[in-house]
Amino acid sequence: MTTPPSISGAERTGGSTVQVGALVPLTRPGWVEAGQHLLAGLELAAREVNDAGGIGGRPLELVVRDTAADPQRAAAAVDELAGLGVAAVVGEYHSVVARAAAGRADALGLPFLCSSAVLDALTEQPTQWVARLPPPQSRGWQVYADFLLGAGHSRIAVAAQPSVYWAAGTRILRDHLAPRGGTLVELDMNALTPEAMCDELADSGATALLLLVGHPEPAVPIVKSVRHDPRLTEILIGAPAGQPELAEWAKLLGDDGAAVPFLRYLPKSFSPLGARVETTLRERLGAPPSFVAYEGYDTIVVLAEALRSHGTERARIAESWPCVAVEGTRGRIEFSRVPGISVWQWARTPIQVVDRDPAEPDRFRILHAD
Repeated sequence: MTTPPSISGAERTGGSTVQVGALVPLTRPGWVEAGQHLLAGLELAAREVNDAGGIGGRPLELVVRDTAADPQRAAAAVDELAGLGVAAVVGEYHSVVARAAAGRADALGLPFLCSSAVLDALTEQPTQWVARLPPPQSRGWQVYADFLLGAGHSRIAVAAQPSVYWAAGTRILRDHLAPRGGTLVELDMNALTPEAMCDELADSGATALLLLVGHPEPAVPIVKSVRHDPRLTEILIGAPAGQPELAEWAKLLGDDGAAVPFLRYLPKSFSPLGARVETTLRERLGAPPSFVAYEGYDTIVVLAEALRSHGTERARIAESWPCVAVEGTRGRIEFSRVPGISVWQWARTPIQVVDRDPAEPDRFRILHAD
């Protein structure tokens, strides 16, 4: 298992470190760029915690494990990290992988603060051990469905691959659209080439196509096929899962990747903390930070507050979730029990629907906000 160097960000001036496991996708088939942004945010916040004196004078150390978008690998990493004695585990981008990690953490009695995965059913049953920063998929995708309806799209096609995450997204969209006069047309991308999908899309009567598929394959070929099909020039392409957020999308698609609305979890404007972190992350990444980088930073801000206020024992950390109240880069973070969600949840995560401006693809336009 690949293990990038753990970091402390401060000299160890006495006493042991407080170790925290960090799960990130750093190799394919994981979304590597998302993993890099998540890790950059985690590392920056950990360094700042240590520069400010650490946790009761003890340096915070990230013990990083690459999940490579593999649920079994993530579960094994949680077992290993628990055996190493970490106080808690943080991170993960891919929802199905985070679900596997959360299940193991719950079984082991190991606190897990999920940075970036939205699947509603993160654990099979209610648990005190897991807390989450991003909004549940049901909330975010309902916001996205409202955006589509508001923009005049009531017959919507989804190009989907089989997975728990995509199936959950399809169900959320259908259940939210149906009472509001919307309909959903499913296109099975395990059975269709991008060209064959265009044929079905042209005959479907849909005015929007949502990409519920992996990136870059088959998302990029699908976009190219739709953009260059003269029958589909009026079709809106959307990607609620956020594929267009990262630079790789623009690099692979160029102008074809603009005007594809997606969800991201940022406020309309940053606080002074958010603005400072944006500047530093931009320098570290050599590119504008995605919302995933802020999720990583906020994860450590929250966990550091829990460790300082409640100590480093695992049970005490888990007890701290409903007590945490801390300013993150995207607002004040507090956890509560949300109906239908089995983990401690930040209930007011900001949600935006944005796209890349066709006139300037490196610039994002806010189309809708909640």
